[in-house]
Amino acid sequence: MPFYPGHGVGLRNVGSYQISGHPFVTGTVLATGQEHMVLFPEVTREFTVINSGSTGGGPVLRVHFNSTSSGNVAGGHHYISLEADDQAITFHTKCTAVYISCASNGTADNGFEVIANLTGIGSNHMYELTGAGLTD
Repeated sequence: MPFYPGHGVGLRNVGSYQISGHPFVTGTVLATGQEHMVLFPEVTREFTVINSGSTGGGPVLRVHFNSTSSGNVAGGHHYISLEADDQAITFHTKCTAVYISCASNGTADNGFEVIANLTGIGSNHMYELTGAGLTD
């Protein structure tokens, strides 16, 4: 009689994304021109980035999936801007890292907060996010 083992967690396992995930919360303050990588311990189901406000007005937060030093992230506008205090965006996507940078059009620092819904999928299972719309 054949034995069919059950399916485990994985990138293409629907159940891994349907169940409630493990929470992950972080944040910091960035100086103008600074970039910060948020590294998730597991693959995300979804995550939200919140512009928690600037210390003097002016700077814009940019959310992207690769460092601005890789490919054409900045020049290709492969980012989402959060311009107003308390403005937020939720990404319903799988990833293991997100980059947040403070655009250089201001002189003040700007804070952000991230809350993520993590799957049980180890970060070592995730592929690199590059190519059209990300780095090209």
